[in-house]
Amino acid sequence: MKQSINNIMLMLLLVVAFTSCNQGPTLQTYFVDNELKTGFLSVDAPVSLLNIDNIELTKEQKEAYQSINKLNVLAYRLDANNTEEYDVELAKVKAILKNPKYEELMRGGNSTDGRFMVKFIGEVDNVDELILFGNANDKGFVVARVLGNDMNAGKLMSLQSVLKEMDFENANLGGITDFFK
Repeated sequence: MKQSINNIMLMLLLVVAFTSCNQGPTLQTYFVDNELKTGFLSVDAPVSLLNIDNIELTKEQKEAYQSINKLNVLAYRLDANNTEEYDVELAKVKAILKNPKYEELMRGGNSTDGRFMVKFIGEVDNVDELILFGNANDKGFVVARVLGNDMNAGKLMSLQSVLKEMDFENANLGGITDFFK
């Protein structure tokens, strides 16, 4: 009887170990693996870095902004010397984002200029992570992870109009914008 219990416990432990380990690559592991590599730019920043204090926000936008804790940004610049590497890295990111745990919120762009997509992990009214991904065919790609507490996808999307009003030159994001010049 004791041997049967030990066998059952061992089988249960193995099942848990195999199902909980290595669920495939994630954006978090991709960021960690590439943040220091040549060709990449990595920025981990508090949301205050966006410097949107001078922009008048609606109640919904304020709630969305206050629900965000930080931004993780990883960018890869395309140039004449790294087109093959760029294609490999772009394919890796796209493969990660095909995982069903990343639910699509919206997408746009075109095959000539580039594309973007917005995805999230969690529930629409309780987002764990918002992912912004975009690639410009002549510049490179950027992936941003928006992390926070009690984020709401609809409210977060209301912030897109704020981006149009934002002063990127004085938003302490010069490193990212300069990276693609």
